Amino acid sequence: MDSPEAVARVLGDIEPRIRSSETLPEWHEYLGRTQQLAYRTLVNTPAWKDAAVKLLPADLQPIAEAHIRAGAELRSLTKPVTKLPSWKIVAPPPSPELLGYYKEAEAQFGIKWQYLASIHLVETRMGRIRGTSSAGAQGPMQFLPSTWGRYGEGDINDPRDAILAAGRYLVAAGGPANMDKALHAYNPTEKYVIATKIYAEQMISDEKTFNAYYHWQVYVRTSSGDVLLEAGYGQ
Repeated sequence: MDSPEAVARVLGDIEPRIRSSETLPEWHEYLGRTQQLAYRTLVNTPAWKDAAVKLLPADLQPIAEAHIRAGAELRSLTKPVTKLPSWKIVAPPPSPELLGYYKEAEAQFGIKWQYLASIHLVETRMGRIRGTSSAGAQGPMQFLPSTWGRYGEGDINDPRDAILAAGRYLVAAGGPANMDKALHAYNPTEKYVIATKIYAEQMISDEKTFNAYYHWQVYVRTSSGDVLLEAGYGQ
């Protein structure tokens, strides 16, 4: 994808396929990875944004604008690093298993499952990242040990336990009535709230977008460019 025209061609092809009920499951990984790379390209090359979006069909333009904004908000929260993180990158649990945990938490706490999936996506790419953050957060939903002590039950590194704890915490922080407040409590930056809401709203609008997000990979911004960390890194 070496031009805004090329990115627009890719997005014009894959976005309808992501949302089509006729798309076979074996295509989800390709579509998700390609979607992520296309939007990452536009976030990293802001001069291409307007031209690429204008080339898309009218119904896809708001979708593209939303993804670009979410990516830009999250990008602004980080700085390029000179050393790769000491994480382990693992394969996430199967998507139906995760979806079951999200919906279990929704049933218990009333938080729409799409918000839980969005937090999981933003925090650890659905559990691909295993490591402690610079602030000391741990597990697939990135809890501080002190917060886990109040809201967690079980193992902080267990996907089900962590997702249920996230639902419990979001309710205590104001959800589902005020999801902005709840998300801000989860990570107190407006940029995080904006990005996490955008991904959740995409899944609320069309649940099939989860199938693509599930396959988003771990990229790290370095001083020499993006580095993709595949499953097996650090092991």
